Amino acid sequence: MNLHALLRRRAAESGPIRVGVIGAGKFASMFLTQASVTPEFHVVGVADINVPKAKDALSRTGWSADRYAATSLDEAARTGLTAVIDDSMALIKHPSVEVILEITGNPIVGTDHAVAAIDNGKHVIMVNVEADCMVGPLLQRRAAAAGVVYSMAYGDQPALISELVDWCRTVGFDVVGAGKGTKYLPEYHYSTPDTVWDYYGFTPEQLASGDFNPKMFNSFLDGTKSAIEMAAVANGTGLEPQLEGLHFPPAGVEDLPRIFRERSVGGELDRRGTVEIASSLHRDGSEVERDIRWGVYVTFEAKTDYAVQCFAEYGVKTDETGRYGSLYRPYHMIGLELGVSIASAVLRGEPTGAPTGFRGDVVTTAKRDLKAGETLDGEGGFTVFGKLRPASFSLEQEALPLGLAHGAKLIRDVPKDRSVTWNDVDADGSLAAVRFRRELEAEFRAEQSVTVS
Repeated sequence: MNLHALLRRRAAESGPIRVGVIGAGKFASMFLTQASVTPEFHVVGVADINVPKAKDALSRTGWSADRYAATSLDEAARTGLTAVIDDSMALIKHPSVEVILEITGNPIVGTDHAVAAIDNGKHVIMVNVEADCMVGPLLQRRAAAAGVVYSMAYGDQPALISELVDWCRTVGFDVVGAGKGTKYLPEYHYSTPDTVWDYYGFTPEQLASGDFNPKMFNSFLDGTKSAIEMAAVANGTGLEPQLEGLHFPPAGVEDLPRIFRERSVGGELDRRGTVEIASSLHRDGSEVERDIRWGVYVTFEAKTDYAVQCFAEYGVKTDETGRYGSLYRPYHMIGLELGVSIASAVLRGEPTGAPTGFRGDVVTTAKRDLKAGETLDGEGGFTVFGKLRPASFSLEQEALPLGLAHGAKLIRDVPKDRSVTWNDVDADGSLAAVRFRRELEAEFRAEQSVTVS
């Protein structure tokens, strides 16, 4: 409740929080526009392999050119200006930077950045959910051992869902299900960058005038991004994925307490205490009334009859039993809200969500019959999509995590809809992300063995 007061006190006593930003895409731009009017943050540097693009992002989001005119990180630290550079490791290692925002979206380089930041004593706000769902549980343990915070990004849906789950548990409700909304039909799993615009309905004029990345948009459409985000939620909250992952039942806000409860009581969930996505489309393609396509939700059950009575007295929308209720947020503001994570990490030493275990994983799944010799093109591409599965299934099946599917060469045929395994590809063992992922698998496989025995 007093985070802004803490921010102002910090700025008055020892200056603004010193931030390093890696990646200058849409999410970063949304943060930068807020940072331009938040004197409690000093963006020491923005690192991107495309420096002109990064400078354009600053200009477009309200920064005057003189504010990002520092020629070095040393000058930026000394003057309060911002440096724009192409060397992310220099930004990570600079002594003036307190917290790193990893916003590249690339799970392989994102892992490198997070490890380096932790090893250099920096807090990490992991906007890169692709990396977090692949190796986040191990990164969190590494950060805890180093005495720094590893955090989900507030404003992104996983952190907001985790917040709702935490609220539920804190006030004494049983969490039945939690998740977000999206636009979904079963056929979308097989969408490619060539078909994605037809599904979205964008006109040629819109595509010509906007910054539209077909693979990124296709990742949202084909279910991969939903799987990634729900794996992060499961790993951060203790909710367990359903065996088959996500079913995407259509649901509007009035339907939440009825749809997102167990099948045994008339709902759509295979189990209690899980994650699920609300589709904004019915299976015939018609739109759901009052959908939560841009929002997040949690469904919960009252533990006492008196609490049920209170639900009725105070107008809580419930299922027909009166026991199941839902709380939802209709939209999220992405990078515009990221300052909450920065302030929480630095001033309270608390993440706005972080992995507490390895419960959900995103397994690489064939969009079509794939042949030995083909090279996978990863998230949002032509060859594979990501499917949420329990981590135990992923470990048992030796499933290849979606984050390592870009550039992996197949050494065996894989039929459509089957999970791609480590044994199906020639993995590049020289990549730190591959080694780190294998370390995570070995560690949690050993923990599962101890638990079972």
